[in-house]
Amino acid sequence: MRHKTHDRQHPLTDNPASAARHPDTPGKYISTLLHLILILLTATLTSQAQWDIEESHTTASLRGIHNVGGGVAWASGTHGTVLRTEDGGYLWQTCTIPPGAENLDFRGIQAFDENTAIVMSSGPGDQSRLYKTTDGCQTWRLLFTNPDKEGFWDAVKFLSDYAGYVVGDPVDGSIVLLRTEDGGATWKRIAEKNLQVQQGEALFAASNSVLAVYGYYNFLLATGGTKPEIIHLFTNAPGDPDKYAIKETRYPLSFPSGQSAGAFSLAFAGSAVVVGGDYQDPKLSAAAIFKFWEPKARFTQSTTPPHGYRSSVAYDPTQKLWITVGPNGTDISRDDGRNWQPLKPSGYDPVDADKNWNALSLPFVVGPNGRIGKLRTITPSKP
Repeated sequence: MRHKTHDRQHPLTDNPASAARHPDTPGKYISTLLHLILILLTATLTSQAQWDIEESHTTASLRGIHNVGGGVAWASGTHGTVLRTEDGGYLWQTCTIPPGAENLDFRGIQAFDENTAIVMSSGPGDQSRLYKTTDGCQTWRLLFTNPDKEGFWDAVKFLSDYAGYVVGDPVDGSIVLLRTEDGGATWKRIAEKNLQVQQGEALFAASNSVLAVYGYYNFLLATGGTKPEIIHLFTNAPGDPDKYAIKETRYPLSFPSGQSAGAFSLAFAGSAVVVGGDYQDPKLSAAAIFKFWEPKARFTQSTTPPHGYRSSVAYDPTQKLWITVGPNGTDISRDDGRNWQPLKPSGYDPVDADKNWNALSLPFVVGPNGRIGKLRTITPSKP
């Protein structure tokens, strides 16, 4: 979206059958009371640990971040900025600016190893571009330039070194979804007839995370604007999607709506979690969860949402929790996105260590003014 300047039941009685025959038994009230207490405790507890702030040697606004693993991570941002680390963030290297990219805003980056990465700029028309490096960002090659004057790219996602996708704002009334099968050398628009949207509905390039791809040919897209929703595209076979059936399902979201509001980020880890709000009113927040295996699957709102607008969400398999960030704070969820609690700085962290963040690729987080953080182990604590 162009306007992107901000930067099962649980019975407690010993005889469930008896409780079912007598719905006014104490077990029902105990269960209800404990459920309410759990919600209240989850809403009020905080956790300590935080982001260790790292030196990036730049003042660029950073929105692209990709942790490859093995100590290798890449980041990107305004003014053609690309950064790289090979030692887990102890030292961030400032990369050579791709040719002609001095004024471009690199909102997304996809890396493959310490030498190879593709970076995506977001902007109207030909200001949306893809560049690739294979020599550790010493040199760059322009891969592809947006051919649509009315287009605006929002996210890039590669599943291998040859198969990748770019999603962009609607052109001619349909969201743009591009696919490559040759590492980015050529691109083809796909599923155009399945991605039609209403006037004012678009996507946000806030954190390179409005697109999730699983199984190579299944897509989740998060939209905002006039009609926040999740679009699920499912193809029944690999190969050229034009030759196979594409099933489309849409799930409306009870999120804030408007030019600066909606769903800003989604992530898939068995279930899907989506977050958002309104970046012009950071107090407004929203989050929802999607269980694919449930009958009549749908998105359900979080009982306790994050404590403000959030632009990025990710799952930490090591600590078994979800984490989401935004300009006014960080929240975590230990119950698969149903309830969120604030993550606050410890006594020896900067007082704003939880704030001013844009995008996640755990354990890393990036934000405006060159902010880069690395997540420590989180421990529960009282307020």
